[in-house]
Order: sequence, then structure tokens, then C-alpha cells
Amino acid sequence: MASVPVDVENKGSMWDLDHTLDQPMDEEAGRLRNMYQEKKFSAILVLRLAFQSLGVVFGDLGTSPLYVFHNTFPSRVEDLEDVVGALSLIIYSLTLIPLLKYVFVVLRANDNGQGGTFALYSLLCRHAKIITLPNQHRTDEQLTTYSRHTYDEGSLAAKVKKWLEAHAYKKNAILFLVLIASGGIKVEDPKITNDVSTIVAVVILVGLFSIQHYGTNKVGWLFAPVVVLWFLLIGAIGALNIWKYDNSVLKAYNPVFIFRYFRRGKRNSWISLGGIMLSITGTEALFADLSYFPVLSIQIAFTLVVFPCLLLAYTGQAAYIVSHKGQAFDAFYRSIPDGIYWPTFIIATAAAVIASQATISATFSIIKQALALGCFPRVKVVHTSKNFLGQIYIPDINWVLMVLCIAVTAGFKNQSQIGNAYGTAVVTVMLVTTFLMIPIMLLVWRSHWILVFIFTGLSLLVELPYFSAMLFKIGQGGWVPLVIAAAFLAIMYIWHYGSVKRFEFESHSRVPMAWILGLGPSLGLVRVPGIGFVYTELANGVPHIFSHFITNLPAIHSVVVFVCVRYLPVHTVPMEERVLVKRIGPKNFHMFRCVARYGYKDHHTKDDDFEKLLFDSLCLFVRLESMMEGYSDSDEYSICEQRTRKSMNKSIDLLVTVGDSGNTLFSTLESGASSSLNSFVPSSGQTSQRPGEELEFLNRCKEAGVVHILGNTIVRARRDSGIVKRIAVNYIYAFLRRICRENSVMFNVPHESLLNVGQIFHV
Repeated sequence: MASVPVDVENKGSMWDLDHTLDQPMDEEAGRLRNMYQEKKFSAILVLRLAFQSLGVVFGDLGTSPLYVFHNTFPSRVEDLEDVVGALSLIIYSLTLIPLLKYVFVVLRANDNGQGGTFALYSLLCRHAKIITLPNQHRTDEQLTTYSRHTYDEGSLAAKVKKWLEAHAYKKNAILFLVLIASGGIKVEDPKITNDVSTIVAVVILVGLFSIQHYGTNKVGWLFAPVVVLWFLLIGAIGALNIWKYDNSVLKAYNPVFIFRYFRRGKRNSWISLGGIMLSITGTEALFADLSYFPVLSIQIAFTLVVFPCLLLAYTGQAAYIVSHKGQAFDAFYRSIPDGIYWPTFIIATAAAVIASQATISATFSIIKQALALGCFPRVKVVHTSKNFLGQIYIPDINWVLMVLCIAVTAGFKNQSQIGNAYGTAVVTVMLVTTFLMIPIMLLVWRSHWILVFIFTGLSLLVELPYFSAMLFKIGQGGWVPLVIAAAFLAIMYIWHYGSVKRFEFESHSRVPMAWILGLGPSLGLVRVPGIGFVYTELANGVPHIFSHFITNLPAIHSVVVFVCVRYLPVHTVPMEERVLVKRIGPKNFHMFRCVARYGYKDHHTKDDDFEKLLFDSLCLFVRLESMMEGYSDSDEYSICEQRTRKSMNKSIDLLVTVGDSGNTLFSTLESGASSSLNSFVPSSGQTSQRPGEELEFLNRCKEAGVVHILGNTIVRARRDSGIVKRIAVNYIYAFLRRICRENSVMFNVPHESLLNVGQIFHV
């Protein structure tokens, strides 16, 4: 029994028949769209979350005053005007990048509360066809969370969209940028000074990573008081130092001193940007941590607490350095008044350790988004809050980060080298964000090109000089993030490449539905009692594993359900839109198709019963189908009705959406929604068993046993492939497939109900 591949280029009568029998889920998918709205936060909750965000999001930015001037001027400052120039650079870097770019612009580019480079990529994928994984379906756009715009022909947005979609290399380039940024943000900056021994630092870091499983909510409440006290302390010390030492440094708020700084120092001033850039580290994690807190909470915390306290802290340190003839070494600790030195030292040590929390949380969020977009191997994701779905914990990534962080701390033992490594990663992520914001502003926001030019110009005015300066630091520790980012980039790109090839193989080797239905109600097989869930990545057609299975074992269950689990470039799929159900062929075939759709914010937990969700969806479908039969008064259904009657068995081609709220939906329809039913119910007059009999039949089949049939596709490089491709596919991708979570684990499929069908194909 050979499989017949589909060739859409060679369309004929068989192709038309196949698409008549297995119609795409298009018009029907939009019939029951709910009006999904994001949860609103009360004023008290916003303020509470703003307080918590200080402990999770801003620890990194807040501890930068510990070492910025020390890294900028590692030796004695010869010209005290350089201190004023460096301070001016710090002031305007904080103003342009964290405040204006991120807090007031980039945070608005969130994908329904999700931040980070993958959220930006998701937005672009919905507004331009740039996604490289070819598993899109037209029904995706019917989701209430799948918002997009249309553009006037000839407009700048339309031209940009057409330019992005024109060639595959442009799509790959955008994905490559996103993967680079997500690899760079995983580089840790433990913020450990020379005053703390390496052994103590390692112990503290192990403790920090060990408490991550308690969740962001508990960690935030634990860390927030320390960080708030830290910000108030450095702000007060800074104000005291300005009054006590030299208030003439306030002239640094005049940007002309930036120009004078570069004119005096020339190349040395340019190289010193590598140290000044550390004043804005943590900004990129601010955006990636957005899934943990609402935008307004982060904006309030930054503008009212973080920004003014940082300005006071840096200005106060500059006043101390100027009055002490350029002694920038450990300027922060030397500027602390004697009476509060030790309390400040203890709080500084605690804040320095807490600073890593921003990057840890951001990494969890980015990995979760990468998983859903097919750019990272499947790992376990634990949701630590019932109220905020964005608060997650990923055990495997947590321990990998801990090992990397300890390796960097123990390997360098020097804060300057650690700072150089971290700075290189940070500025790379910032540049990628700037480039992604250009099409976001044009396609999503539809901003005027002048505004786009101003935003891009101001961002690059700061980030490009910093990036060029960090190139001088590669040999002084800056190579570390390049190695780490390259490793993560290789993992993500190879996984994505393998996923694309696997989907292409399934798509090209699928069997036409007309061929299956031509076998008759028994499918030419022995129909044994039970329900068989056949998992596939295809939204229509019969997967190759099914034909492979029935060829080698000519028997199949009484009820066959093709299950397609799809992750869409949206933040979430509402539960009432989660599952699409459709009948394939006449009723006596007992064949269905279910499409379960998830966004990158959605998750499966150990308490989920995926099998129950699918079975309840089938039962609800049968009940709704029986209600809908006999209604033919609506003209709106005429197109679907005519199309259905063309099928050789006059089968009902009906689609409903079901989820956890399916019973509520059914009761609503049953109680008084007959008018809405008329809009999509045909009068088919089919001769088949009554709905009660079919429901009873489904229950008997369930009691007889449920089997989940999964394809175990093994990817191998062709013999004529190059050495790099063979290593990537045969070894790296194969290794990642072995260690990642299996689909059976993700959907809680019992081992006794699992049947793997193996296949090998070459790419």
C-alpha cells in the first residue's frame, strides 16, 4: 500500500476532490471567535508589582555604580574635566537608552505583555510572512489574539513588507539576528567585586540559583526590600557627596562636555566607552522581563525610583573623584561616609548578588518564547504563579546558567574582565532590538518614517560608538559572550533547521484524503474497538506515518482522530479557541481531525489531561453537529453547503471550537442560539446513526482503549552532504532530539497507551 505524495503544482481532478473532502478550516474557524481581552490591573496591584519589579528587573542597573567609574578610569585621572565628560556620557546614555528608548518606546512594542527579541519577532511574523517554519495555516489569522493590519498599496509600510517577504535569505537574516540576541542575553554578570573571595561568591551564586524554583513572586518579595533600600541609599549618598565635595560637577548635565571629552582624549576617550557603557547594562533584561510585570509597573518603578537615584549616585561619585584628584579606584566605597560604611557594604554585597536575577528571569522568558517558535529544544517549563502566566521557572536552563555564571566568576576573578564580557553581550542585544524596532514601527504601529528615523538615529548614536569601543575589549574578556552566544546560536539554529526539514518531509510525503476515503468505511483494514489518536504536524491531509502504519499492520481502531498540535506566533490562544474539530468523510468512517493551538505564553502542566480534552472535544462536536442538522434557513451558509454537497458522500464539513469552556458554550447554544446556528448549519439529510448512538459508540471505544500513535522521525544527512552538515544533522541535532522532552511527556500520554512509528529520512 504505497503512499501518494501531494504535489500542489500538479493540480487536477484528484486534487480538487481531495480538497473537497478535506477542506481547510477557514470560514468556520472564524464563526465562534470570542472577544479576548487582556486582564486589567487595579492601581493597587500595579503599585505592588512596581515594588516587586525593583527586586527582579532593576537589580542589574542599580548595581552598576559599584564599578562604572573604576572600569572607565582604571588608573589615575589626569584631567579632572574627563570626569565631568564621562559623567555627561553616563547621564545622557541613561536618558536616551533606558528611559526614552526602552521605558517609553520599546516596552510599547510588547506582544500582549510579552517582551524580548522573540516577542518582536513574533509581531513581525504576524504582519509580514517572514517566519521560516512553514507550518502556517489561514485559520491562525482568525484568532482574536492574532492582530494584524492591511497596508495601502504604494505606502512605505507596504514596500517594507514586500521587501522583507521577497527573498528567503532576508527571512533567515532576521531569524539569525533574533537568535544572536537571545544568545547574548544569557551571558551572566555576577557583579562580584574583588572584596569578596571567589569561594564565597560561588556559594552565594549557588544559593541564588537554588531558590529560583520558588518563583518570581516569592523571589520578588524577598529581593525587593533590599533593592529599594539600595536605591534610596545610593541616591542619598550621592546627594550628600554633591553637597559635601564639589557641586560643580552638575555642569555635566550640559551635553557640550561630551564633545569636549572626545576632543581631548581622542582614542583613549573612545576606548573608555567600554567602561561607561556598563552604566546601562541590565536595560536589555528590562524588556525581556516584561512578561513578569505589566508595562505600567516597570515605567513607574524606573521613572520614580531607579532613574533619579542612579543620576544622584553617579553625580555624587564624580564629585568625590574630582575633589580627590582623580582617584577613581573603588570610588563608590571610598565615597561612603564612615558611619554607614559597613551597613552599606553589606547591602551592596546583597544587591550585587540580586543583580543577576534580572538576567536569570529574562533568560527563562526568552527560552519559553523560543520553544514555542520552534527555535529551541523542548525543555520542562514550570509556571510558578496561578495569577501571572508569564512567571516561569525552567530547571534545566537554571542549572546551566549557574554553571556558566560560576565558571565566569571563578575563571576571571576580576570585575573588569567580567564587565568587558557582559558589556559586549549587552550592546549586541541593544543593536538587534533597534534594528527589529524599525519594521515594528512601520508595519505594526504604522508610524511616520520621520519618527522611525529619529528613533533609529538617536539609538544608533549611542549604541554604535559603544559597540565599536567594546571591540577593543574582546581580548580582555569580551570573547566570553561571543563563545557562549555562538554555542546557543548553533543549538537554536540547528534545532530550527531540523524542525523545518522534518515538517517539509511530512508535508511532501502526506497521503491525499481522497485515497484514504476511497478504501471505504473499513479503510480496507480490520477496525478494532478503541480510539486511535494519530499525531501529525499537518493541518490537512493524511500523515505519512499513518500509511506507513497500516501498510505494515493492516488494522486500525474504530475511531481515528488526526491530532495536530500547533504553536502559533501569538502570545496566547484563549481556551474557547484552543481546539478545532472537524469530521473527515461520512459518519460511518468515524474519522476526525483535531487541531490544538497554543501560543508561546500557553503551557502544559502535569495536571493537564490532553487525552480528556481531545475526547471531550469530540463529544461536544457530535452533540453540536446533531443540533445543527436540519437548519438550512440561512443564506450565509450556502457556499459551505454547496461545497459540502459536492463531496462524494455528502458529508458534513463542520468545524467548532472547543476548550475547557466547551460545556458552557454548548449550554449557551442549546438554550437559545438557534439563530446563530443557522449561519453555519447545513441541512444534509444524511443517513447515519442518531447522535445518541454515536456518543454511545465513542464512549464504548474509549472504554475499549485509547492509543496515541506518534511518529518517531529520524533525520539523517545525505551521503553527499558536506562535513559540517553531517556533523550538525547526524550528531548535534540527533543528540538534541534524544535529550529533549518527548511529545508524549509534554501531553502526559501514558506509556502503556503510546505507540511510536519510526521513520528515517535524509536531508
